[in-house]
Order: sequence, then C-alpha cells, then structure tokens
Amino acid sequence: MTVKRLLISAYIRTLNEERMIGEVVRAALQVASEVVVIDSGSQDRTAEIAEDAGAKIIRHEWLGNGHQKRLAEDACANDWLLDLDADEIISPALAEEIAGLFKNGDSLFPIYKTPLALVPPVGAPWRDFGLQTRHKLYDRRAVRMPAHEAWDQFEIPQGAVVGVLKEPILHHAFTGADQFMAKLNRNSSVRAAALPLKSKPYLALRIVFGLPVYFFKKYVLQQYFRGGVYGFALALMSGYGRWLRDVKMWERAKKESHDPTK
Repeated sequence: MTVKRLLISAYIRTLNEERMIGEVVRAALQVASEVVVIDSGSQDRTAEIAEDAGAKIIRHEWLGNGHQKRLAEDACANDWLLDLDADEIISPALAEEIAGLFKNGDSLFPIYKTPLALVPPVGAPWRDFGLQTRHKLYDRRAVRMPAHEAWDQFEIPQGAVVGVLKEPILHHAFTGADQFMAKLNRNSSVRAAALPLKSKPYLALRIVFGLPVYFFKKYVLQQYFRGGVYGFALALMSGYGRWLRDVKMWERAKKESHDPTK
C-alpha cells in the first residue's frame, strides 16, 4: 500500500552514520513530507548518502544530545515531528498506522508513545519482548525536547493525553558486541558527567549491589531471556553499561570533593 506523505517532519542526528542513513531516510519518507539531518561533522559519506536519499542536510557542531534535537526541531518545516536515530527504520506497517492517525485532519493526541523493537545483528527482530518505549511522534506546539547536554527525552506535560502506536520502530542498534560495548561506554561517560551528581554513599551502594539488579531488570522484567544465549549476553552487557555510569559518577564525586574550587 502506498501511504500519502503527511505534514510531518522527521529529524535525525548524525555523526559518521553511513551504514544505514540512506535506508533510514527513505523509510521515513514513506510518511513524512521532509527529513532533516543534523550532522555534527561526519568524516564519512553520511551527508552525501542522506541527501541523495532525499534529506535536507544541516551541518552544526555537536552541542549535546538534547541541544542537538532542539536545533533539529527548529529546522523542521512542520509542527508534527518524528524523532529518529540513524539506525531506526519506519516499517511500511508503521507508516500506514501513522497515516491513519491523520486521515480526518489533525491527530487526536499531541504525543504518541512509540515502541522500539530491537533488530539484533543475529536472529529475527524482537517484536514481542525486550521492547523499549519512547515518544517519537509529537507536536512541537505541545512539547519540546530538553535543552540538555546529556538528556534527550522530554517529560510529558501535565494534563497531556498520550496516544499509543502499536507498530514498533525497528531499531538496528548495533552491529555486534564490540560496537554495543563502545556505545554503552560512551553513553555512561556522557551521563555520568552531565546528570546531577549523587552522593558518594548512595553511589557506593549502587556499585556494590546494583549490577545484579540492572541485569535482572533486563533479563527478567524486559524478557531478554526469550532471546536465548544472545539475550543473556545483551542483558549482562546492558546491566554492566548502567553500572558503569554509577562507577564514573562515583569517580566524579571523589574528584569534585577534593577540588578546592568547589
């Protein structure tokens, strides 16, 4: 089925994302009338590939996770926005579902909860377990992304009614364990540095007891056990990445407590 493009702008932040950016742009254009790519200095063919696929390219130095999304929001021509990473694919079924929201004009809700289904580098997509939830489709007249160095997800405004999309975005999050661990390490560093500092005793407790809790949440509560051996491995790596943030924040707390300028 051919879906009519809507007055929706999709935006994507990029840095050396040539692996999938063309596919991501083309998939978004199934339903969006424009795709805006905010590139922060790619040294590969990201910008060229994205432009050839139909995206508008804006080059801007990296200001931080939330700040970069704010730049993207301001660059979009439409008020309805679709927030995508450079490894997230809009399936034809999701494009059709989004189109159905606007068949009678404007949408009923200003914000839509959006599931993300992991597409592991080995095996089939995890469509019915291990799903993450984000709010990817929204009206910028109702909410904006936070102007923050580390955090890039908005809080739901008080009183706002949120719709729910059933079809997931397909998230090709990593190519293998090496890239996944590098991503976890990078994210833990950014958040440990930018988020409000916790007390050293609190962080010490999390360092001693937190790792099995983080693993349990992924493996049992989010049902990574359904992914077999690979699900176990990803739950363990994910838990370790979250635990690493505590360690780095504890290091930060120790350093700042000995800084005479603080």
